[in-house]
Amino acid sequence: MRGLLARLARTLWMVRVLVRAGMVPLVRPDRYVRMVGVVLRGVTATTGIALAAARAPRRTALVDERGSLTWAELDAGCDAFAVGLLALTGGEPRTVAVLARNHRGFVHGLAGATRAGSDVLLLNTAFSGPQLRDVLVREQAAMVVYDQEFQGVVDQACEGLDVAEVVAWVDDPATLGERTVLDDLVARHAGARPGRPARRGSVILLTSGTTGTPKGAKRSADGGAPALAAMFERIPWRAQEPVVVAAPMFHAWGFGQLAIAAATTCTIITRRRFDPEATLRMVEEHGATGLAVVPVMLERIIDLPDEVLDRYPCRTLRFATASGSRMRPEAVTAFMDRFGEVVCNSYNATEAGLISTATPADLRVAPDTAGRPVRGTDVVLLDDAGRPVPTGEVGRICVRSGSQFSGYTSGTTKEFHQDHMVSGDVGRFDADGRLFVVGRDDDMIVSGGENVYPLEVEKLLDAHPQVHETAVVGVEDEAFGQRLAAYVVLRPGAELDADGVRAHVKANLAGYKVPRDVVLLDELPRNATGKVMKRLLPTPGGAADLPGS
Repeated sequence: MRGLLARLARTLWMVRVLVRAGMVPLVRPDRYVRMVGVVLRGVTATTGIALAAARAPRRTALVDERGSLTWAELDAGCDAFAVGLLALTGGEPRTVAVLARNHRGFVHGLAGATRAGSDVLLLNTAFSGPQLRDVLVREQAAMVVYDQEFQGVVDQACEGLDVAEVVAWVDDPATLGERTVLDDLVARHAGARPGRPARRGSVILLTSGTTGTPKGAKRSADGGAPALAAMFERIPWRAQEPVVVAAPMFHAWGFGQLAIAAATTCTIITRRRFDPEATLRMVEEHGATGLAVVPVMLERIIDLPDEVLDRYPCRTLRFATASGSRMRPEAVTAFMDRFGEVVCNSYNATEAGLISTATPADLRVAPDTAGRPVRGTDVVLLDDAGRPVPTGEVGRICVRSGSQFSGYTSGTTKEFHQDHMVSGDVGRFDADGRLFVVGRDDDMIVSGGENVYPLEVEKLLDAHPQVHETAVVGVEDEAFGQRLAAYVVLRPGAELDADGVRAHVKANLAGYKVPRDVVLLDELPRNATGKVMKRLLPTPGGAADLPGS
């Protein structure tokens, strides 16, 4: 009886949250019939587009640099691409790769391929030719949909491979040659719909690969209505409101924002390349209530000169949601000081989905927190022996939820402790139940017998008024086994030197946490989602290294 009451209470909570978000629409009976028909065709991670078209066909779905599309137009384009894909390949290709920036062609390629029964492999736009080739071969891609700017990379990657090519965004028609263009394929098959595929396509998201080769993680419908309700409880999405999606859609976070916007029939405003002022202009011009970014984008926006920020008050903005890497605490506070209590910081993993979200109230108290676990997700912190750690102590973050991935495409999966997935991160809870991510489990170093987490030093240095950003890593040391090396980007006009960096750390942390090497850089190497690529940092001892006395 108690279990029945708990399930009933959970169902009522879910319905209440979804109704408040506008997810339970009041529409004409014929549109309900169309929505049911969409579901009967099979639910995938991109079904929200077809549902939005059935619910509000004439509402604006997407605005990019080419103009706007209604939900009916976007949906019809996805159908037409699916039919064209099947005609081009002579059957259902198992995997279709998409190498594109944020625009309508990305959406057509993504959703159209799933409707054709293909798995869709979302590729990082920063890939080199050899990286791309390795992933295409490993995932057995039969087609690659790409922007023309990546033609050289694709040519290098696909040489000798039997991979069909479709160009999603054309920059120079004169240099296309005989290549198939996505727009032409869609126009050729306008009005056609694919039949029900023999299999349900999944979306393959690549792990960030900041320290090695990215792995492919399969995702399908991602937890359904309970997962959406858990997110809406923390982040105030509302149906049929405009949202600027600046986060790259090939990344797990950006893809998630695209899927949520479709599920809520929100107008998606986007552009191919991130520009901080242009992003604010899009919010202002379209009256957007939401902004989806990766953390470095939020930082770049608030780093704009005051006279630029003053042009864009963005009074319609109700939330700015970020995930993908840590944010500088002072940037979070400064953003809310200017635009209001709008920042929501989520701890999200490709393999586990949404884990926790920090609301603006959480971030005011602790701007570096990942917030509290969302409803329906259980997070435990365990030591190396699998025992829970006390509040305030660091442990391995282990997650149980209904949104976990179905395994890597290699056939392997994550490590589990009983029914909890081991995330690979380490963190701690404070007395109020807020989660703080301390770093990666494999980032921890042992220096002179002491455990050291580089992120703790990074956060301290980032808070220094003369420091713009930092990356701290462990390097080999003959005497101590490992030692810390700090890579520091200073603010313009800063006079801080290597000795000053070390003195600041020594004044605030234990002596064994002081970096022996300090390397001053003009900028940190980042991937397309803003994460620091630590494997690309120079080896300490080069010309930029300032070891001090």
